[in-house]
Amino acid sequence: MKIVIAGAGEVGSHLAKMLRTEGNDITVIDDDDARLEKLAGYADVQTMAGSPSSIRTLKDAGVGNADLFLGVIPFATQEANLMSALLAKQLGTAKVIARINDEDFLSAENKLLFKELGIEMMVYPEKSAADEIVEYFRHSSTAETMEFARGKLQIAVFKLDEESPILDYSLGEFSRSISPEERKRFRILAVSRKSKTIIPKLETKFRHSDLVFTICKREGMPDLYRYFGKCDLHIEKVMIIGGNPIAEMLASTLDRQGVKVKLIEKDRQRCISLTDRLPGSVQVVTGDGRNSDFLYEEGINDYDAFVALTGNDETNLLSCVVAKKLGVSRTVAEVENIEYIRLAEEMGVDNVINKKLIMAERIFRFTLSGKARFIRYMTGTDAEVIEYTVAPGSAITRSPLKDVNFPQNAIIGGVIRGSEAFIAVGDTTIEPYDRVAVLALPESVRAIDHLFRQ
Repeated sequence: MKIVIAGAGEVGSHLAKMLRTEGNDITVIDDDDARLEKLAGYADVQTMAGSPSSIRTLKDAGVGNADLFLGVIPFATQEANLMSALLAKQLGTAKVIARINDEDFLSAENKLLFKELGIEMMVYPEKSAADEIVEYFRHSSTAETMEFARGKLQIAVFKLDEESPILDYSLGEFSRSISPEERKRFRILAVSRKSKTIIPKLETKFRHSDLVFTICKREGMPDLYRYFGKCDLHIEKVMIIGGNPIAEMLASTLDRQGVKVKLIEKDRQRCISLTDRLPGSVQVVTGDGRNSDFLYEEGINDYDAFVALTGNDETNLLSCVVAKKLGVSRTVAEVENIEYIRLAEEMGVDNVINKKLIMAERIFRFTLSGKARFIRYMTGTDAEVIEYTVAPGSAITRSPLKDVNFPQNAIIGGVIRGSEAFIAVGDTTIEPYDRVAVLALPESVRAIDHLFRQ
């Protein structure tokens, strides 16, 4: 694919590097030479200096025959991204995406309006990040979850601690210990260990600190909790440090769900602004969330969850460690440096939010076949979870899964067929129009995509 990206900031640069590894032809436009020079130093992409809203620059970048245009201009208003995307569309780009920062634009009515203007998708990473934290609190005994068909199938990630019953079991031993009925309710898909993700074999043993990726039917979750030594925790009180847009949207959403929220922000003017905009039931406090004595005085040990959204990775990680020591059961940290994600897990942070990965998962779908409904990057692994709708006549339908030449670094986890959901096994035959959940390492994605094409 030919892809043009407007903006060489953190998000645009990450997307350029990621999309280039997939073999796409990437051109990045920016009016800041320093940002372009930095990007060119580590990514094999074409760079072009100029204004992303200049018609001449867009034409020179080749938007007239581009497959995809991304408007992610750093430090610019959303109008700049929308304008560049609209121009690219009118100049001939097949699909365009723009980053926004106004939640109102995501209403069904407004999305339809922009769709009619030619913008296929608008992304608001901060809103998506807040939504992911809310979703995590719904299943807070797992490191991360992902639902298909309104929860009929769920991918759940469990971190193995010292009390996990399956420690030192092999996958084969574990499989033999569960009943045939339980095997129909869940399946282990992958294990992430020391930054390496593997599709486990029968002899693979589970180790301390492993992240174990599972897929299960809704009724299988209690079984998984039992086998992994977890118990469901109902989140009733949440403390947030940092008053950025993610924090504001998170506080508002949690409050609507009846959760008691205390938000701590060290900037007094920002606190006043938040107090004016947030519901009166959200407690906004001026203070330094890095100070453990201050957190203790604010009653942190009475809270079920702690969320660090200060905009500084190190502060977020360390404050989560402090929160754990002070008795908080669940911690969430915003971490924008992808290299810190594994460190966060090693430090005991329960969940990590990264806006660049959130952006990537929403955009990457546009580079796959039209049968890929969405893609998700799970924290703690480079594996991708993709949901496909099976095209009639595609290769995946021609024989049972055990006879399909499926890539080694990928696995089909579950299938939704009409109103029925079931776990995929070797004898499963995929049928046209099935919705199929696939977990794959990046090097396998293109081969898998080919299996689902007509």
